[in-house]
Amino acid sequence: MKNINNINNKDINNNKINNKIYEKLKCRAELLLTFLNEHKRMPSYSEMMPLFSLKSKNAVFKIVNNLQKEGFIIKDDKGRIVFNSDFFSPAFSIKLLGRIEAGFPSPAEEELLDMISIDKLLIKNPVSSFLLKVTGDSMTEAGIMPGDYVVVDKSGTAAEGDIVIAQVDNAWTMKYLAKENGSYILLPANSRYKAIKPKNELVVAGVVTGVVRQYK
Repeated sequence: MKNINNINNKDINNNKINNKIYEKLKCRAELLLTFLNEHKRMPSYSEMMPLFSLKSKNAVFKIVNNLQKEGFIIKDDKGRIVFNSDFFSPAFSIKLLGRIEAGFPSPAEEELLDMISIDKLLIKNPVSSFLLKVTGDSMTEAGIMPGDYVVVDKSGTAAEGDIVIAQVDNAWTMKYLAKENGSYILLPANSRYKAIKPKNELVVAGVVTGVVRQYK
């Protein structure tokens, strides 16, 4: 093990290069995951060429080998590429058995309507989405409670009325995005809190697209 005092510039540069390569491989693994979610199968080597913006199968083979070395993917007993569950949890489906009346009770009968993928239902853009655990009660009137997890999509552009994750004057928060006198402000969903009006800067990092709550 190297003493921290002996680490030189070469070591630092090598670490930066290794981290950059790893992140690039991770992005390519996420592209494979997106393809899998959309097509319900892994892409062929020919399909990976445009997916990775490569011009030869030989380059694809090298990427696949590197993904395997880093543990993003593995090969099953038939030599097929599958995701390593330690890095990516595969989507799963459960039965949609009908509808339930939330107002007055009505007769209900079990009927298999569809198979729903939880991942696909909650996350439209896996590559650009992430989860955040909610603390605080400023969004309870929007149905977002402390302890919930929100699904955040960092792609695209936020619009007025969206619930966003934003950095305002160097502090992070989750609020409704609104406009007042031509300037953007952040509105809570709890009457006990006031609107946030940026003094210097407001940066939107993503839009909340879903909420996950566990009761038991």
